[in-house]
Amino acid sequence: MSNIYRLIIFLPLFMLGCAPNVIDKNKVIQKIESLDMTIFSKSGEKIYSITSPNSSYDNIELKFDLKNPIINTLNGGETKYIITSEESTLSDNNKLLKLKGNVKLKTLKKGGEFLYADYFIWNIENTNYLLEGNIRFENQNIILNSGKAILGSDNIIEFFKPVKYIIKDENNENKYEINSENAYYNLTTESVSFKAKNKRVKSIIYF
Repeated sequence: MSNIYRLIIFLPLFMLGCAPNVIDKNKVIQKIESLDMTIFSKSGEKIYSITSPNSSYDNIELKFDLKNPIINTLNGGETKYIITSEESTLSDNNKLLKLKGNVKLKTLKKGGEFLYADYFIWNIENTNYLLEGNIRFENQNIILNSGKAILGSDNIIEFFKPVKYIIKDENNENKYEINSENAYYNLTTESVSFKAKNKRVKSIIYF
């Protein structure tokens, strides 16, 4: 039993009010209620915060399993995106974040911008977000659908072919529906561009 208590002592300090559940001789699964923590960079800057009403920590795999997490990505201490899902894992010394099940990313822009997916992967050392499965981006002007997308630190979402996009009219109803190859949506300029493989065909739409 003394070995188990030594393991518990070395778990992060934010694990308060938890009861360990011993799986085998060396492995401890720590149950955590109301997890609330902030991850910092090596330079001391806040990278993201994460909350979960029901989670656990595996001391062998050094991994968190989180239910219904809410992640706030931070830029200069301010929230940039809010991401939610049904399940999530946090591993690799809090550097690798994976979400699955009804993933939703939203910006804080007025009018609402939402990016949906089945899966979300973020390696904070890479800075890009990878989204896979039933991708849908939607705001008051446009809907973009694909099977894979990458959101970069430059605020541009790249949608991989095949891409279907729908432009809405003033009544928020679907006006045009077009298929294309890769598409790029710029969250900063609120514009979408389309590029064909041969690079001879290119169009940009501003809203």
